Amino acid sequence: MTLADISSNLLYVAFIAYLIATFVFGGAVKGNKKGTFRSEQRWGKVAITITVIGFLAQVGYFITRWVVTGHAPISNMFEFTTAFGMTLVGGFIILFALYRTAVLGMIVLPIALLIIAYASMFPSEVSPLIPALQTNWLAIHVITVVVAEGILAISAAAGLIYLLKVVDQKKKSKQRFWLEAIMYSLVLVLGFVLTSTFFTLTNYEADFAYVNKDGQPSEITYNMPAIFGMNEFEAMTDGALTPLIEMPPIVHAGKLTTVFWSLVVGTVLYALIRLVFRKRISAMLQPFTKNVNLQLMDEINYRSVIIGFPIFSLGALIFAMIWAQIAWSRFWGWDPKEVWALVTFLFYAAYLHLRLGRGWAGEKSAWLAVIGFVIIMFNLVAVNLIIAGLHSYA
Repeated sequence: MTLADISSNLLYVAFIAYLIATFVFGGAVKGNKKGTFRSEQRWGKVAITITVIGFLAQVGYFITRWVVTGHAPISNMFEFTTAFGMTLVGGFIILFALYRTAVLGMIVLPIALLIIAYASMFPSEVSPLIPALQTNWLAIHVITVVVAEGILAISAAAGLIYLLKVVDQKKKSKQRFWLEAIMYSLVLVLGFVLTSTFFTLTNYEADFAYVNKDGQPSEITYNMPAIFGMNEFEAMTDGALTPLIEMPPIVHAGKLTTVFWSLVVGTVLYALIRLVFRKRISAMLQPFTKNVNLQLMDEINYRSVIIGFPIFSLGALIFAMIWAQIAWSRFWGWDPKEVWALVTFLFYAAYLHLRLGRGWAGEKSAWLAVIGFVIIMFNLVAVNLIIAGLHSYA
């Protein structure tokens, strides 16, 4: 068995451990019907032990892959996203040691599982770095960003728990609608995983020729039936589905097709869940938050932001601009990733202003934390998959 095989197996071990720990955390919370917390604490210890085993396995994956690749394993979507899941779980373990709250694990670990599953849909083969990435600033910039986003994701998890507790599921309201919309978006990620897995198992491929944004002839391989076509596309594979819409050069039509199929499958999956359980997903989860300490969730939400925001500012803006100057001879160029890094920075700056200056604590702060995570995920999914830019190599 090679070191690369060991690295992959360690990631599988981590995934399975997180999956088991999720159910144990859920059982610990659900079993605490009287609010004594004895059963929750007992099973919480079991769950956190399994979580730590999974986290150590994922750290082992990260280290072994670093040895195999010869550089920090954060140079593409697979590596960055798995590192994102790892920092999220690592942050949760620290918080559990401080606050002993099992319900946070019941929410954080499924999110981490979705993130790792999402990562597994991208090519995981080890490949040499392109010239722009052959610098120490790769590790400095990207590791700082991934740590910050992991911490900010914990803020969103605490905010989500807060909302599941306080939003009334028995009467119609904007809060109930948007909370369920968040649940729907998580199911869409699962839809992406299922869609990619299906077409991967069926070995679907369709090659197309097109003209890129520089006017040069290029080729693209679709791993799902093409719905959107690249600029001036022409099918090279016999029997390939003809794209319905031709996209401008700035849009990566192949990745947009992936997003489209994920939306369709995710929506069907969500509809099936609603049909089978006859409840909104948020209503199904609300009983698990019966004994939640709202003040504690609010504190975790806020503390995560005041720690994660400065780290994000350092990695996504300052370190990024230094690297941009070295690689492209300019600090700022309005690349889509740069724009959304700025949007994320401004949003969390507004969060702190509203929290500290306007007293937006509690439910308002919870909504802000969740919206911040939506922005982070939009940057990770939509900007990376759809919009072409200087960061498209990721």
